[in-house]
Amino acid sequence: MDLGEVDRAVAALELPEAVFKTCPWQPRELVETGLRQWLRCCGAAMRDGQVIGMPSHAVDEAWHGLILCTERYAAFCTAAYGRFLHHFPDGDGFVRPGARPGPGHGSMAEQLGRTVVAWSLVAAPDERAVLWDLDHEVGVDHPWGIDAGRVAAIEDELARP
Repeated sequence: MDLGEVDRAVAALELPEAVFKTCPWQPRELVETGLRQWLRCCGAAMRDGQVIGMPSHAVDEAWHGLILCTERYAAFCTAAYGRFLHHFPDGDGFVRPGARPGPGHGSMAEQLGRTVVAWSLVAAPDERAVLWDLDHEVGVDHPWGIDAGRVAAIEDELARP
C-alpha cells in the first residue's frame, strides 16, 4: 500500500454533515483534522499488518458517522487502502484496523502505542498530531487520549538508531 495514495485519498475525502450527527464537539475543524489523521494512521497500520487503538472519542464518533455514509466510505476505502477498513469495537471504543479481532493483539496500551508509531510513519514534517489530546481540547466529558509523556517516550524510542 502506497501511503502517498492514502494521503491523497484522505485529502480528497468530502465529509458531509451526516458524519458529524453524533459528534457535537467544537471546533469541528479540529475533529475533522483528527479524523483525517486517524485515517492516515490506519493506512500505515493496514500496510504493516498492525493493530492500532483509537485515541479519541470525538474522532471515533466522527468515524462512525463516516462509516454510516456507506457508499462514500466504501469508495474512500477502495481509493485509500485498496480494500475495506472494517471497524471492530472491543467494548472500550477502540478499533482494530487491518486485522481481525482476537487474542494476540496486545493490550489497549500497546495498541495505542502502535497508533503513535503509525503516526510517525504518516506525519508530514513539523505536522502536529491532534489525536493525543483532542478530547480534552474539544471538551469531551470522559476523554480518551494518550498521555504526552508516553507519546514523547515512544517518539524518543523511534528516533534511536
